[in-house]
Amino acid sequence: MAMGLAIEAQGLTKRYKDVVALDGVDLAVPRGTVLGLLGPNGAGKTTTVRVLTTLLVPDAGQARVAGVDLLADPAGVRSRIGLSGQYAAVDEYLTGYENLEMVGRLYHLGRRRSRARALELLGQFGLRDAADRPAKTYSGGMRRRLDLAGALVADPEVIFLDEPTTGLDPKARLDMWEVIASLVAGGTTLLLTTQYLEEADRLADDIVVIDHGQVIARGTASQLKSQIGGERIELTVVDPARLEQARTVLADLASGEPGVDRSARTLVLPVSGGAGALAEALRRLAEAGVALEDVGLRRPTLDEVFLTLTGHASAEAGQAGTGQAGTERAGTKRAGEVRL
Repeated sequence: MAMGLAIEAQGLTKRYKDVVALDGVDLAVPRGTVLGLLGPNGAGKTTTVRVLTTLLVPDAGQARVAGVDLLADPAGVRSRIGLSGQYAAVDEYLTGYENLEMVGRLYHLGRRRSRARALELLGQFGLRDAADRPAKTYSGGMRRRLDLAGALVADPEVIFLDEPTTGLDPKARLDMWEVIASLVAGGTTLLLTTQYLEEADRLADDIVVIDHGQVIARGTASQLKSQIGGERIELTVVDPARLEQARTVLADLASGEPGVDRSARTLVLPVSGGAGALAEALRRLAEAGVALEDVGLRRPTLDEVFLTLTGHASAEAGQAGTGQAGTERAGTKRAGEVRL
């Protein structure tokens, strides 16, 4: 295992009869960082997690997790990791305290340490007041926090979170993000699968996009956004009669065809010069006496990156009614991985 890597995988492959779930996946996750694993439904995200957490044996490839060879010592891997799946794995008839104590016993921590760890985690996750209530009385957000607390009982070196905030309301999701951020601040290594692009943008140090079981892009959120280009100046003029003048003044700054919406008094100007292009545009408009109501330099969103790379909008965009979930897959970029 390379020095400083908490997760290292090469060529992971998994097949189910004629279906290739993983097709040569490579990963490298430095210690103390968060890797966001993105992809549409069925892309291979959960299969990747199941292989790396020893729940599935790969058909080909190799991996080391927390310094332990996945195939040679799966028990050693399990002793060093925590896993929170897509659905909260809690016993509804046990209390929050009993759930965590039980996990401690399963890890052979002993009665005293299991009890102490349960109380510690209940406090850390804001569940102390509900400690003696059956888990079936918990809200969805509380159950997810309890499930994540269970993944931390044995102080694992590496934690796998498989879509940890799916189905949560916005407030519960924000609460979970704060919990995850605190874990990272403490030096924990996380592999996070998600379909929420804002989640990856906020939490992940690096992002890997996977589709049809293949890694099709990797890099930071900023690198991925830069990869597809698309910087643009968006401005709204005060006087709609000056809109065409603004377009003329800025025409030679555009790197593509400008977009004009006369009813909204807006001009969208594709540019390649970033902040410098914006400064020049403002100078020209001021000299021409074109008053602005609003102006800004926009970059592609991570959701636009996701759509460009996979041919799908993210689940987040689709649920909001703004995505293009029906986009034909013929446009999916799979010919070669983009490494940044």
